Amino acid sequence: MNVPTLILPGIGNSDHTHWQTLWESANSLCVRVQQRDWNRPVCDEWVNGLEQAVAKIGESPVLVAHSLGCLCVAHWAARTTLKIKGALLVAPPNPEEAGFPSEARGFSPVLLRSFGFPSIVVASSNDPYGSLEFARACASGWGSRFVDIGAAGHINSESGLGVWPEGLALYQELTA
Repeated sequence: MNVPTLILPGIGNSDHTHWQTLWESANSLCVRVQQRDWNRPVCDEWVNGLEQAVAKIGESPVLVAHSLGCLCVAHWAARTTLKIKGALLVAPPNPEEAGFPSEARGFSPVLLRSFGFPSIVVASSNDPYGSLEFARACASGWGSRFVDIGAAGHINSESGLGVWPEGLALYQELTA
């Protein structure tokens, strides 16, 4: 990880065993975008927080988003004029699914506009918050490469991925 990187967790933040936290801990160029309230997210606040973080970093970062962080990136990309190197978007959740947290409904509808920067969408075949079909539709709309990693749940701490070397390899494609 030799490129400035912004980590964008989803609702509830990423705990100490989440691959995002492990990546952040291992590299001083990784910075977590902090949110005022991780449990009651407000789309405009999260998007503004991302805008400020990208502006502050001073050079084109790579974004590493998980879950609701992916939807934040989609809303941000539709508004910003700032440039980034690319984005790794892992486990985008579907706000239309019954299990989607009601406190995050402000991220709906999902904006499916081409980003204008390289991106990779990673999805799992048994993610309780978003189907492969939804993730494929996001990838298509965003102009992203799509990667199906098989049955890995929500690709979070509960998935037991540790540092998640396969994800790091995808990230490194965006930093090249």
